[in-house]
Amino acid sequence: MTSTASHKHILDQPFVLDLFAGPGGLDVAGHSLDIPSLGIEWDKSACLTRYAAGLDTLHADVSAVRRDAFESLPPEINVLAGGPPCQTYSVAGHGAGRQALERVRGYIERLMAGDSAQEIDEDLKNLTDPRTALVLEPLRYAIQATRSPNRENRPYDVIVLEQVPAVAPLWEHYAKVLEETGLPDGTRYKAVVGVLATETYGVPQTRSRAVLIARREGLGEPSLPTPTHRAYQAKEWNRRNGAGKSVQATDQTRQPTLYEEIDASKSDADLRPWRSMRDALAKPVGSHPGRSAPFLVRSNYGSSGHPGRRGVRTDQQPATTVTGRISRFVVFEHLEDDENIVHEGPRFSMNEAGMLQSFPPDYPWRGTAQAQQVGNAVPPLFGAHLLSSALGLPQPDPESLRKPWQPATEEQRAKLRDNGCGDADACTDRCPQSKDQVPPPSSVRPRKGKKTAAK
Repeated sequence: MTSTASHKHILDQPFVLDLFAGPGGLDVAGHSLDIPSLGIEWDKSACLTRYAAGLDTLHADVSAVRRDAFESLPPEINVLAGGPPCQTYSVAGHGAGRQALERVRGYIERLMAGDSAQEIDEDLKNLTDPRTALVLEPLRYAIQATRSPNRENRPYDVIVLEQVPAVAPLWEHYAKVLEETGLPDGTRYKAVVGVLATETYGVPQTRSRAVLIARREGLGEPSLPTPTHRAYQAKEWNRRNGAGKSVQATDQTRQPTLYEEIDASKSDADLRPWRSMRDALAKPVGSHPGRSAPFLVRSNYGSSGHPGRRGVRTDQQPATTVTGRISRFVVFEHLEDDENIVHEGPRFSMNEAGMLQSFPPDYPWRGTAQAQQVGNAVPPLFGAHLLSSALGLPQPDPESLRKPWQPATEEQRAKLRDNGCGDADACTDRCPQSKDQVPPPSSVRPRKGKKTAAK
């Protein structure tokens, strides 16, 4: 269900704890709503981006903070949010998490029954991919809050979770136990779960996410955010425009037939058109020079390495799902003297890739694997809609995320890093070790074309 009721703020001073915070998508969303946040992130490069952006950060393992440093977290935190790593659940992965869904449901039941954390930790070691267990961390944090002397055993008021659609069954189970069983101390929540399309909230990209929003009993019924934009219908676009034809990687290529704006249906009359790549990137803003010439994008997302399967979209369509492969997308631009001829142009910069995720222009991407950081992030505008709905706030103003981001000063960055790592210029012993930064492979079977060695 989505909200149509008048807005009523349910918390006077919301403060978000962002688990698995990445480079800051949900924190940027909070910033646009004037909501403070603290992010926990174990990837060094993502933390460097966060420090440069001026975001409060702990460079730490989410599980380790819960076990060893929970009492050091600010007691005024009242909103728990997070998107656990999705690789083992994603349809793009090899599916260790999907095969473990029933086992994880069992762990959820054990946690709600108050089973020993040590016993559960020991059993979790038997999972094929340890990352699968991270989907339990938000629930474990919710339970830990009710046992925290520093918080006077106060539960979180609001919980907001998002993940790939494959995790929706687990969010449904989360909702069931939060409502029917309650936390071990008796706290219960009202919860709603849905799979939402980010382009229906103004993000210039098609991306589906499974979402859970829960409010502690007594704080009103939660609701999913109301869409503000029309859904992108690929079949309708192709029928009207003849798009989707293969584009060959040559210097001079005939473009597919372009462009006809899709008319709004009667049911969509009150919604704005979805935002296209042109809407996001055409105009100069900050250091972004703008892409004034029409262009085509050929992605290898979901292509399995086969060029013939690569999708083609024009600049008048939303981007395909932005992943760590965004830097490989090939961009074809029109020649100035012939609008029917295109040539390969510059690929998306990290600034542009971030803007397709709805990050503000000039967001300060730092460290290595920047494309992966962009692809893993929560789209900030989508995150702002989630937080607004969860907290009973008005719909967010997308214009607040289209202004160039003001990065932290060197003094601010040094202070943030000192707080997050223990040193203004380097990681310390309290930071996750580099050898732990590369997670184990999620495959539960050998890859095609590779043979396993005989034992």
